[in-house]
Amino acid sequence: MDFLAALAILLVVAKSIEWIFEKVEIHPIIAHVLTGVLLGPFVLGIIEPTEDLKVLATFGLIMMMLYMGLTSNFSAIAQNTKKAVFVAFLGVAFSFFLGFLTVYTFGKGATAAIFIGITLGNTAIEVTSGVLVKERVKREVSSILMGAAFADDIMAVYLIGIITAMANGGLEPASFGWLTVKIFAFIAATLLISEFIFKRSRWFFSIVKNLNVFFTFTLILTFSLAIIAEWVGLNQIIGAYLAGLTISRLRERKDPLVVTRIKLNELIEDLQVVLTEFFIPLFFIYVGLMFNPPLASISLILIALLYASAVLGKLIGCGLGAKLSGLNWKDAITVGIGMGGRGSLELAILTFGLSAGLIDQTLFASVIVVSMLTALSTPVFFKTYLKRAKA
Repeated sequence: MDFLAALAILLVVAKSIEWIFEKVEIHPIIAHVLTGVLLGPFVLGIIEPTEDLKVLATFGLIMMMLYMGLTSNFSAIAQNTKKAVFVAFLGVAFSFFLGFLTVYTFGKGATAAIFIGITLGNTAIEVTSGVLVKERVKREVSSILMGAAFADDIMAVYLIGIITAMANGGLEPASFGWLTVKIFAFIAATLLISEFIFKRSRWFFSIVKNLNVFFTFTLILTFSLAIIAEWVGLNQIIGAYLAGLTISRLRERKDPLVVTRIKLNELIEDLQVVLTEFFIPLFFIYVGLMFNPPLASISLILIALLYASAVLGKLIGCGLGAKLSGLNWKDAITVGIGMGGRGSLELAILTFGLSAGLIDQTLFASVIVVSMLTALSTPVFFKTYLKRAKA
């Protein structure tokens, strides 16, 4: 099929399904992935995941990571830093352990088990924030939830670096230590520079005032950090995410006239239209197009166990972390349920793992299903539990 015709069909179908799903409050990511699955090789076979679509999907992934960084609040965990980090760490640890154990038990090998464990360790901040917008919770619980989800993203940045090393076959103790140093040095240097440029420097104010110049600067910074990240042996999406995260620090700038915040919000609004309506959906559609496991290899038991690992890993880990941090059991369970959603970053990691040969189509498809299920079930579990707790 002609590239433009395929592109038009994919976007029209995706936005149509998204519009239907919005009526019943289903996350748009599910509509986009489902479009790729339906129109791709697995079901109808109308559209193939071509190289042209892959290029657009890759660009969409980089821009999605930029957008995630821009919409993150670097100071979100300032009030409950230790609690949020502790909650996030235990959630990642328990999810990793359960995911690793499940995959390894099914005989998929240690590399695949480590990869899936890492993938299940992350929480989708967009799912968590969406849940909090619709439900009223205590300020402390809300702060810990957003802080822990943010800390999860930082941990994911580190773990993606490890995954990249796995793909390159370099996870010996010496190379692992060097990789860790490079990752933290890159993150620390980027955030340190942002402290002086985006929070304090006066000359940068002239860039922010002109939205066109600010937009161009954002794109240059995004691709520059993506290239630098690749040069030091990390993944491009780490640089893109850090670009958005550093620019988001304009919110912390002391500006009596709040010009910087206004311009930052205008930038995000301008980007949001292009990204959420075109580039980001294309990435998730491409993920769906890549979904093509042999029917005989699909294991409902594996999917069920991975889903249980994803949900229970966060419920037990984050819930226990919240309880040990001083919250009562009701609030601790609220945190554990709220951290259960998976979404965009997990799909990005999965796509990389499949392309690098770290996992097969069976595991790729299984975890995609698990991610979609958690995105669907987390808001339902959260709302139901809060109602019962209040009653």
